[in-house]
Amino acid sequence: MAKQEKPNRGKKVESEFDNKVISVRRVNKTVKGGRDLSFSAFVVVGNRKGKVGLGSGKDSEVPNAIEKAVSDAKKHLFTVPIVGTTIPHEVLAKFGTSSVILLPASEGTGIIAGGASRVIVEMSGIKDIVAKMYGSRTSMNSARATIDGLKSLRTREQIAMLRGKNVEEI
Repeated sequence: MAKQEKPNRGKKVESEFDNKVISVRRVNKTVKGGRDLSFSAFVVVGNRKGKVGLGSGKDSEVPNAIEKAVSDAKKHLFTVPIVGTTIPHEVLAKFGTSSVILLPASEGTGIIAGGASRVIVEMSGIKDIVAKMYGSRTSMNSARATIDGLKSLRTREQIAMLRGKNVEEI
């Protein structure tokens, strides 16, 4: 007779995705009886092989807020086109008053970026990139601007397919 496997009770299942907390903020809501405290978490999730997602969560306790943010980030995963160890082309992205320029870099350059952009680029698996932030440098807006920039990247093959041409014609 074959042995039946017991379900994982109380054991954490290892996920292929890593997560990093970008920010945790304490939020107050003023109600009739006083102030209602809660925490807002902003998390990036990625497998360091081209998939990355950004999520936010809110709860009365920090670990629960982070857990909600991780599950939200996993729902918003997308694939980043990586050519070699860098991105296919430069891109300018804006979110709110934050702007970010993502530039491809030669092999061995490393990640030259700061703040939320650095965390997102590391989680996506890009090894060589230069990123510069302009305008507001709040972590949420700069993270969303970086995500928008990575979403707008296209490879030569994708552009050729959209135009209905061969890669050699482009």
